[in-house]
Amino acid sequence: MPSTSVETPPKPDVSLSHGLKQRHLSMIALGGVIGAGLFVGSGAGIAAAGPSIVLAYILSGLLVMLVMRMLGEMSAAYPSSGSFSAHAERAIGPWAGFTAGWSFWVLLCTAVGLEGIGAAKIVTGWLPGTPEWAWVALFMVVFCGANLAAVKNFGEFEFWFAALKVGAISLFLVLGVLAIAGVLPGTDSPGASNLTDFLPGGGEGLVIGLLASVFAYGGLETVTIAAAESEDPVKGVASAVRTAMWRIALFYIGSMAVVVTLVPWDSAAVVEKGPYVAALEHLGIPGAGQVMNVVVLVALLSAMNANIYGSSRIAYSLVQRGQGPKALGKVSGGVPRLAVLASCVFGFVCVVLSYWRPDDVFPWLLNMIGAVILVVWIFIAVSQLRLRRRLEREAPQKLVVRMWAFPVLTWIALAGMASIFVLMVREPDTRVQLYSTGGMTLVLALIGYAWQKARPRN
Repeated sequence: MPSTSVETPPKPDVSLSHGLKQRHLSMIALGGVIGAGLFVGSGAGIAAAGPSIVLAYILSGLLVMLVMRMLGEMSAAYPSSGSFSAHAERAIGPWAGFTAGWSFWVLLCTAVGLEGIGAAKIVTGWLPGTPEWAWVALFMVVFCGANLAAVKNFGEFEFWFAALKVGAISLFLVLGVLAIAGVLPGTDSPGASNLTDFLPGGGEGLVIGLLASVFAYGGLETVTIAAAESEDPVKGVASAVRTAMWRIALFYIGSMAVVVTLVPWDSAAVVEKGPYVAALEHLGIPGAGQVMNVVVLVALLSAMNANIYGSSRIAYSLVQRGQGPKALGKVSGGVPRLAVLASCVFGFVCVVLSYWRPDDVFPWLLNMIGAVILVVWIFIAVSQLRLRRRLEREAPQKLVVRMWAFPVLTWIALAGMASIFVLMVREPDTRVQLYSTGGMTLVLALIGYAWQKARPRN
């Protein structure tokens, strides 16, 4: 059993298969940044921040780039399906790996249920009268089955889901840029007429937009989890991290700039229909609403598939390091099948709670996971601060990916995360999320520390 020393490395993933090809990993990295939150949830941010939503996405995007660079440095040096959880254990101690890992597992499993509900609502809109829960159950069975069979099934689903998402948003960007330039047939260039009131909500509106944009970036961590089961984990992580900057700039910041340039920020359609549908309808694209519904459905199913995969691998890694029920660590055919089942069951329980206790238990669960991604980012930054010095001293050849301007930018990233916590305290809705997440994190940290103290030392 590992000791409490920070020098103790987590156990390697010796039983998992390496069925993900480089094309799978490349497309997971490319499509992983495009979530349903970008297509729909960004509308509320635009309504609050106006054109300054572009600035909000730039600021949060810079923070995410730093986090991904730090995570990439550690994951290229120590590939592991536990990703940041394994790095936190290596750098800080078992309690840190326990806390980061299980909090992220709760987040991913809850997200599986939420994405299933969202996908079911779209399908029942096309097929009224069919029960939502039945569609959620169908999606859960399909993706649970795919993840149980082999990791390459997860890779194939994500490859084609990501290809569709990338194609859709790329086409949107091309049409938007042509319209802005005034060369799209049947449309006149809006020029800068929609950008004159850059900060309509003042600093408060920018803060709301910033918080919305930060949480839209969740999910980028999956590629470092998946890399451990690829043909060449080090190469895969290095490639994904090095291209993160242009992917974030193009898909997030670029598309927000196109939307607020084409459509007035205070248009009711931006929130009611989503910013992308509003922009396409503004351009007179026929059937824009249904086309985007298909894209959003794909984005939700893609996220559902990825979160089942990510949660099962995080659980497997935790068990391998002695921090969870041993049964979840059993591997069959290169897949931790009980971990996959446990993640799916937890996700479906969240779905049941949304129908059974929609006014108390379910909102409490949503608040509890509200700021988990920020907690994970803090563990990533602190772990990188500690592991970088050790790598430079003991294994400099493993520094295939290096954090820029270390340690200055790492400290700047930590300051940015602290600032977001302060902003969350100022907003009533996010304040509840922050306190709920803080309570869950504290409980997990205490359990993890007690577990660490109770375990025998080497």
